[in-house]
Amino acid sequence: MEPVVGDTPDVDGALRTVTVTVPATSANLGPGFDTLGLALSIYDTLTASSFDDDRLDISVSGSGADSIPTDATNLVVRSIAHVYEDVGRRMPGLRLHALNGVPHGRGLGSSGAAVSAGILIAKGLLAGDVDLEDHDLLRLATELEGHPDNVAPALFGGLTIAWMGDHGPLHKKLLVHRGVAPLVFVPGFTMSTSLARSLAPLQVPREDAVFNVSRSALLVAALTQSPELMLDATADRLHQAYRGAAMPETLRLVQALRAEGFAAVVSGAGPSVLVLADGPGTRKRAVDVADAVTDTPWDAHMLAVDVRGGTIRDRAEGST
Repeated sequence: MEPVVGDTPDVDGALRTVTVTVPATSANLGPGFDTLGLALSIYDTLTASSFDDDRLDISVSGSGADSIPTDATNLVVRSIAHVYEDVGRRMPGLRLHALNGVPHGRGLGSSGAAVSAGILIAKGLLAGDVDLEDHDLLRLATELEGHPDNVAPALFGGLTIAWMGDHGPLHKKLLVHRGVAPLVFVPGFTMSTSLARSLAPLQVPREDAVFNVSRSALLVAALTQSPELMLDATADRLHQAYRGAAMPETLRLVQALRAEGFAAVVSGAGPSVLVLADGPGTRKRAVDVADAVTDTPWDAHMLAVDVRGGTIRDRAEGST
């Protein structure tokens, strides 16, 4: 449903006000490098109002509040501006407040969430003037993020397969088997996504490529139909081991959990660790293993798969 946005200004002079919620995401999921992504039930919530002037008022609370810029370089604002430029409309004055629940610099898609939030805010503010379809949202988000594996699940929810077609990025959303229970271990330290990506080799042995193709195909089946196959399906030879030197605590935890039979992978570029468990009891045992094998403090988050993706709500409580 499109957001119902009125033309009557708010009492404080705002032309339109929308609230956007976007989920955290975990990309790669082991073998699905730059292709597979999963939306998780941690959220950023942002409220934006537009004005017929050039103001830019930004406030941030929650994760990253001390380091996120509050000027025109803010990633959410840059994403909003990107949409307005793309559709040939003047960027309005903005008042923006972000309440960030997605941990920053931890491999849970914080930049993808920010980009997706900006794209959706622009969609809401432009509703009735410019109609943006799903393929427009994914294209615009990918232009900013550089690859679609995080922004696809952030925008659309669930398990997504994303790829670059002849005319831009495409995605397929799949429903995850109800037996899949995500668990994320989040450390106190961060990891640079650009550094992590630079550590993956540009060329790999043919047998490693074939290995990952088979595991990626199996992982789609495991997540949608056969959760009992997730341990085998999450094995990877393309990127995780190469990145291990930059985050040894993460690699150590992944290896310890997998040795005990848990489907553990590096979440995105790291350093968080994602476990795809098959129930609450399995998640509790995974937490016990993590507590026993590492001195690094990890915050364990028992999550659900988010199936909605990003949502837009206007001041009249309409949503899309």
